Amino acid sequence: MEKYPVWVRVGFCGCVAVAIAAVLRRAIALLGAPSQGAPLQLATLDAFFRNHATVTWIHILCALVYVALLPFVFWRRTRGSRGLERVFFVLGFAVGITAYAMTTYAVGGWIERSAVLVFNTLFVVSMLRAFVLRRQGDDAAKRRWMVRAVAILLGIATTRPVMGVFFATARVTHLTPHQFFGVAFWIGFSINTLVIELWLRHRGPEAGRML
Repeated sequence: MEKYPVWVRVGFCGCVAVAIAAVLRRAIALLGAPSQGAPLQLATLDAFFRNHATVTWIHILCALVYVALLPFVFWRRTRGSRGLERVFFVLGFAVGITAYAMTTYAVGGWIERSAVLVFNTLFVVSMLRAFVLRRQGDDAAKRRWMVRAVAILLGIATTRPVMGVFFATARVTHLTPHQFFGVAFWIGFSINTLVIELWLRHRGPEAGRML
């Protein structure tokens, strides 16, 4: 990512770090016993995911490996590795499929479910487009669609500070995770999707050659 603007690199690294932290936090919560001192809303949320542990584990482990590989996918020294790209696509599709599966028990009900269906579909379509372009040998166009897919996926990291605001203001707003999770998903994923789309359209074909 050496040739990308500083704000893109900072945003990318920040989202990767937050996404990994979120996965690790969820894994610890799934492995550990319920904490007696945890805030009620957070304890309720952890219990909710423990009740759906199997699909949650599959999703977060695939996502963890996928996100951890992203810096190498875009690093100049390793970006052209065919094996790395194969893993990128396999794990990406696994993350997308399990995200669909998790909508069956969305914390935020239909608002969250609709956000996942919309943005996860955009992610899967972008991955499919990148995969087809890879087979066709169009590297510049492939990278544009890979960047688009990754930015959409990392919207899950952008939702975290949004959720943090809702959690922090819960005593004032009296909103529960069931009420604000879906809104946070729409805000977080929309920010990433719109920002990367505007940037890609502004730079045009040049963006694909910058990797």
